[in-house]
Amino acid sequence: MLKSIVWGDEEMKIITIRDIFRLQFSILLIFAAVVIAAAQGSTPTSPGGKYEGAAKGPDGEVKLTLELVGDAGKISGQITSPRAVYKIVKAQMTEGVLTLEAEGPNTRGKMTLRQKGDTLAGDFTADGKTGPVEFKKVIADDLSGEWDGVADAQGQPFPFTLTLKIEGEKVTGSSSSQLGTSPITSGTWKDGKLTFVLDGGSGQIAMMATVIEGKLSGDYDFAGQASGKWVAIKKK
Repeated sequence: MLKSIVWGDEEMKIITIRDIFRLQFSILLIFAAVVIAAAQGSTPTSPGGKYEGAAKGPDGEVKLTLELVGDAGKISGQITSPRAVYKIVKAQMTEGVLTLEAEGPNTRGKMTLRQKGDTLAGDFTADGKTGPVEFKKVIADDLSGEWDGVADAQGQPFPFTLTLKIEGEKVTGSSSSQLGTSPITSGTWKDGKLTFVLDGGSGQIAMMATVIEGKLSGDYDFAGQASGKWVAIKKK
């Protein structure tokens, strides 16, 4: 059998050609597994949820609601217009393109949509009419309401009550504590991040947070003079 010799610092090791082949084959298997896993991870997820949007046709714009349910790789749901409800009878997601076929009272239509973030946009065909259509996912509002919060004030707990109202990406409300009530002068809820500014009378308080297991958790900065962590739990 052919052999190759590798000299070490203290001993000579004999490595056969068969051992080298086995090593190369093992590396190839690992590489293939990584490639397959990456390909599976890049597969578009089922665009389940509720969407609101509009279709533009020859007769003008029509407001639509799209409800999609993903179950074991299958997509079902319905499309609602001011006139009727259309049941999705066929749905297919291929290479990021969602094709829907729906049936309503004496009519049948088709939509071809491309998913981009929380938006589905494309074209529709129904009753011989065609045009563009676009939907945006409706995000459930779990933030609006009252929250019991505690801030870390230089090692001491400082309780407060936070009242939030979410309208799209805009955040309004106020914060109440033993020092009084401070209104939110500006705030946003975007990409899972909550940011807002309180008018604290003696200075502005910038607060940032994300939702972790149903709780608000983040940081605050008081006019550049003090900073720390804060958490809040929504009142039931």
